[in-house]
Amino acid sequence: MNMNRREAMALMGGLAVSTTLEAQSGPQTVAPPFWKSRLSDVQAAVRGVKKGRARVLVQSAGKRDIHLVTYGEKQNLKGTANYNSACAGMDPASYTRKDGTQKPVVFLLGPVHGNEFDGTVGLMNLIRIAETRKDWREREWKELADNIARCRVLIVPCGNPDGRARCRHDSWVGVDRDTSQRAAMGVMADGTSLEWPIVKRIHPMRGAAVKTLGAYFNDSGVNLMHDEWFDPMAAETRAFLRLAREEAPDFIVSLHARTSDPAILPTAYVPHAVKEKVKELGDRVQRRYAAEGLPHEAGGPVPREDGVAFPPPSFNLTSALHHACGAVTFTHECCRYGSKSGAMTHEQILDVQLLLYDELFKYAVERPVVWMK
Repeated sequence: MNMNRREAMALMGGLAVSTTLEAQSGPQTVAPPFWKSRLSDVQAAVRGVKKGRARVLVQSAGKRDIHLVTYGEKQNLKGTANYNSACAGMDPASYTRKDGTQKPVVFLLGPVHGNEFDGTVGLMNLIRIAETRKDWREREWKELADNIARCRVLIVPCGNPDGRARCRHDSWVGVDRDTSQRAAMGVMADGTSLEWPIVKRIHPMRGAAVKTLGAYFNDSGVNLMHDEWFDPMAAETRAFLRLAREEAPDFIVSLHARTSDPAILPTAYVPHAVKEKVKELGDRVQRRYAAEGLPHEAGGPVPREDGVAFPPPSFNLTSALHHACGAVTFTHECCRYGSKSGAMTHEQILDVQLLLYDELFKYAVERPVVWMK
């Protein structure tokens, strides 16, 4: 991309939201039946929930339903303060009384970037495992199903239905990078395709300079990973934070996808103890990927101090969710269509996600949270 920083910043003056849909070029890959990434797949899954409960959590900026599927009964662990005040009182249990006997609570937030729908595929298969003990390939996941039953589980299958509706592809396997980038990040009025990280220097993504609004954003041009946390622009953001406050999850995962090896990313501006747990879980997940012959990294993210170098890391949605409820929060990056070692199949991409859940639920059951003095 030939846009420098000054030019990108100059584009921020527009006011009107552009949701112009431009025909996205490139081949449409035929995905296998277990690859359920569409909004219609989410709606069908929600209608089919029998062992859990399903409801509309909130409507998006584009007036599309954002669904919440839950398993296990909500626990009455309410305290006398919000999490921030409880920590100031040197007693997190004043927010939620966790004594190690409660069910673990796991919140899985489906893709807030509409083009990264691989996470929706994984969650569609996870819901079926919760319902039938098998994924949509008819592969049984006995231990995972048992551990789901031991937890309170919150699943938002798609966190950004606006962006997903704007993305006309159902799979990125076999699709060229330029096509996927245009769909993800959008195109400026001069025909320039946006790229990372400049796409994040224009926010909200609005105005006459925007020709095609990328699937990163909701219909108001808000990238939900980078809202205004103290005065949210998006109803979706407010709903995610409210759900975290009300349910007090032990673990929150924000699901994303990239063109590299799968990874659990470090979460900025959270306590060192949280970073250590993210590292420990990340090590387990990467060992599992290696054992299954999947692309993998050496381990989880090494805990480091934030802001040592400039520019500092962002305080993003994953960070904000921790501060709403004290959960161990992290971003998981799946593979959109390949890794450092080459192209990946639909089967491999789904396995990356389901193995994450297998390890996460096992970890949550093995290590109940204790906040009592």
